[in-house]
Amino acid sequence: MDKIILQGDNGEDIEFFVLEETQLSGNKYILVCDSEDENEDAEAAILKEVSVDGDDAIYEFVEDDVEFEAVAKLFGELVGDDADIEM
Repeated sequence: MDKIILQGDNGEDIEFFVLEETQLSGNKYILVCDSEDENEDAEAAILKEVSVDGDDAIYEFVEDDVEFEAVAKLFGELVGDDADIEM
């Protein structure tokens, strides 16, 4: 499972683990969770790739309700209804 690190509001590093990735309407999205253990209950979130700088991609949380629902539905089909995807 790939790991990505985002900076939190206070500048702290937050680790997420990539569960799945997909594209919708020309945009790349990744489904991430806060635990590497697939058997552990973990919260999932959807991140959207907003730019690429060399080998590094820049992601942000999907905050638009319509966009989130469309991508969450797609990820639900890919990983199953057990995913607890939150906005």
